[in-house]
Amino acid sequence: MVSQYSLRVMPVMMLGHLGALTLSPASLAATFSSVIAFSIVLGMASGLETLCGQAYGAQQYQKLGIHTYRAILSLVVVCLPISLIWVSMGKILLFTGQDPLISLEAGKYAAWMIPGLFAYATAQPLIKFLQSQSLILPMLLSSMTTLCLHIPLCWVMVFKSGLGNVGAALSISISYWLNVFMLVLYIRYSASCKATRSPISKECFRGINEFLKLALPSAVMICLEWWSFELLVLLSGLLPNPELETSVLSICLTSISMLYTIPYGLGAAASTRVSNELGAGNPQRARLAVRVVMFIAVTEAILVSGTVFALRPILGYAYSNEEEVINYVKEMVPLVCVSVTTDSLQGVLSGIARGCGWQHIGAYVNLGAFYLIGIPIAVILGFPLHMGGKGLWIGILCGSTTQSVLLSLITGFTNWQQQANMARKRIFDERLPLEDGLI
Repeated sequence: MVSQYSLRVMPVMMLGHLGALTLSPASLAATFSSVIAFSIVLGMASGLETLCGQAYGAQQYQKLGIHTYRAILSLVVVCLPISLIWVSMGKILLFTGQDPLISLEAGKYAAWMIPGLFAYATAQPLIKFLQSQSLILPMLLSSMTTLCLHIPLCWVMVFKSGLGNVGAALSISISYWLNVFMLVLYIRYSASCKATRSPISKECFRGINEFLKLALPSAVMICLEWWSFELLVLLSGLLPNPELETSVLSICLTSISMLYTIPYGLGAAASTRVSNELGAGNPQRARLAVRVVMFIAVTEAILVSGTVFALRPILGYAYSNEEEVINYVKEMVPLVCVSVTTDSLQGVLSGIARGCGWQHIGAYVNLGAFYLIGIPIAVILGFPLHMGGKGLWIGILCGSTTQSVLLSLITGFTNWQQQANMARKRIFDERLPLEDGLI
């Protein structure tokens, strides 16, 4: 997860050393693309964590390939209108009140990332396909190989080619397609996937509705959370000194998003274990997996937040050479550390929810936590109370804390035997309503 996310982080870090005027458009474009596309694609693909994970646990191996084909087809179709929105990103940002020059450059950055969007939409179902079978090593090797090639490629495209923002975006697209190519080769020729590979058939097209039943609430669940954080960067563009505020909040958001890949990876592991055990009809082993991963999540939160706090004097140098930006980032680090802790807990809890098929419940939780609590507090602190970027971050931190508490309560009161029964019924009767029998 860290390797995959770094493909989008590295260009922003490199562009930051070309100046704030170069960093701001890339940051806005990255924010906009996450809001409009990457969050939606990842969210919809996460529906496979329930479907493929539980099918694998029940030894219904051929269903994994069928579900994956449905997901790829659905996501590619979704990316078509999204790409049209990306083409108009510059005009959209200008309409929201962003700086004209920043909006123009952000539009160029987004347009050159469109090929990468379709690669991302293809890669995510393949990743969920392998993840549900606990085939993690090939994903790790492909991701790390891609990252090792991406870093020099991005350096050349940004600093040597003279393309700047365009070169950074193009390097992302090239690297995403390279990762897809390696994953496809492994799935096609590896003996480990022999049982779960299946040819394309009419069933793949007839059953798309079954995938969408979980994919859509899964997308809503993830998007509501992502959008709340990305909204901070957009709101920062309306504060006094927007270049500084946008750059610093983008740096903090990029850093915390990269750190979030650790608990998200733990959540993916929890999703796999829980879905496999529920599909196999082993509720007690599913409960044990939850206890183990929560202990790991708490330990990880303490270690990572402590490390970030210790690195606060130098964190800003990774993104910028300007002292004003570096000092502002240093002031924001304590708040970032608290966010790391809450994100570690909710990242794992969200993975458990995906493994069980509770995406619709997670969507309600995120809606209430971020949009009824977090965002209103952020707006009040940031604008009427004049706390600026710090106020925006504190508000969203309140929403993240609320989210973690609610997900903890839901997980703690879950009837695991009933969840195992629901998983078995879902596998052998796809027409069963997914909303029944949560607790």
